[in-house]
Amino acid sequence: MTTISLVTGGSRGLGRNTAVSIAKHGGDVILTYRNGAEEATAVVAEIEALGRKAVALQLDVGTTSAFPAFAEAVRSALRVTWSRSSFDHLINNAGHGEMASFAETTEAQFDNLFNVHVKGVFFLTQTLLPLLVDGGRIVNFSSGLTRVSYPGFSAYSAAKGAVEILTLYMAKELGSRGITANTVAPGAIATDFLGGAVRDTPAYNEAFANMIALGRVGLPDDIGPMIASLIGRDNGWVTAQRIEVSGGQNI
Repeated sequence: MTTISLVTGGSRGLGRNTAVSIAKHGGDVILTYRNGAEEATAVVAEIEALGRKAVALQLDVGTTSAFPAFAEAVRSALRVTWSRSSFDHLINNAGHGEMASFAETTEAQFDNLFNVHVKGVFFLTQTLLPLLVDGGRIVNFSSGLTRVSYPGFSAYSAAKGAVEILTLYMAKELGSRGITANTVAPGAIATDFLGGAVRDTPAYNEAFANMIALGRVGLPDDIGPMIASLIGRDNGWVTAQRIEVSGGQNI
């Protein structure tokens, strides 16, 4: 039976690449977007061109009050598009970055990061559990910044560190249902993260490339296919792991 993966933040960046990679591996996708409806529609079209099915649903992961209605939208999409009542994989990717020194980080920045990256992941996953199949997979995005420190990312990295611990508890408490939970931690990737700093600023790109064993910064194509492989049937015995995908950054 064809698998259905729900990818949050699937309209751009690593989420988009993950959604398309899953389709290339033969899976169908429900993807979410916050504001980029046109971008999300383009991803759906790209997936459909691969012969797979896809649906895009609006969601702000930082607004937990919207989660019950979102779950109903997912339930409806499953029924209408797939004649199913459940999906197979949840990839919690949606997020954003804030760069500020520890001394200058505001409470609003801190709250925004934790609302999206921690509270959102916690309660969205909880809300969707009744729709996730036994034997399903959860993949939570973290960051290489939980292993090494760079000035300006104290709040962001703390949020991602919380996600890594949360993932361990998901793996433990959901294991009785056969559900696996793992964290994927990308290193420096050329995306629009922080306004495309790594992608578009040659000095940043070169600096990070010099820290990486494989000699270059990562690309979205280094991340999406890895996640598509991780949720494949051959990796069902992998759970409670932090998997860094960084080309050997800072080793």
